[in-house]
Amino acid sequence: MNLLPFDCDRLPGVDLQMMGMQAWRARFTATRRMAKRAQRIEVTLETLLDSVDLAEEIVLRVAGESGFDEDNCHKIGMSVREAVINAYSYGNRQERGRKIVMTIELEERKLVVHVLDEGKSFSLADVPDPLAEENLLRTSGRGIFLMRAFMDEFDIQRGPGGGTELIMSKWFPSSSGNGPDDTRSHS
Repeated sequence: MNLLPFDCDRLPGVDLQMMGMQAWRARFTATRRMAKRAQRIEVTLETLLDSVDLAEEIVLRVAGESGFDEDNCHKIGMSVREAVINAYSYGNRQERGRKIVMTIELEERKLVVHVLDEGKSFSLADVPDPLAEENLLRTSGRGIFLMRAFMDEFDIQRGPGGGTELIMSKWFPSSSGNGPDDTRSHS
């Protein structure tokens, strides 16, 4: 079963040259979703707003082909949009020389997405609660809240070489009975 029905060098409807994505690369291991090894796609994105759409398109294709319904694809897509926007704005501070790396892994029971920036790392404890009264009217600060709500697992770590790595996962529909419904990991 080929979960990637598109040529990784050219996504339909996306002009990578026009978007400044010449440096992007994608690699994946061709194995079945239920195999012991995970399938993996790694995409290196430029620090551009156009990278948000590209990242979302890639993850939506993978999620749809992996069996997620429209509602869950929307949740996964919105979570990736928020993660890449945060990497662009807060992590890389819109500096074009920095990269954003998105990795998608198809494990036995879940889809895992990593978004890594090259900025300064931060602690989740330092992020204000968007539901606190003093933050309700702010125009930003809801991205992490949405990612936590839309995904089954969510964590933030310091990247291996610095920066911030957001790690999010969504259990496959066929694994919903085996997923962490009662013990959602929202570190």
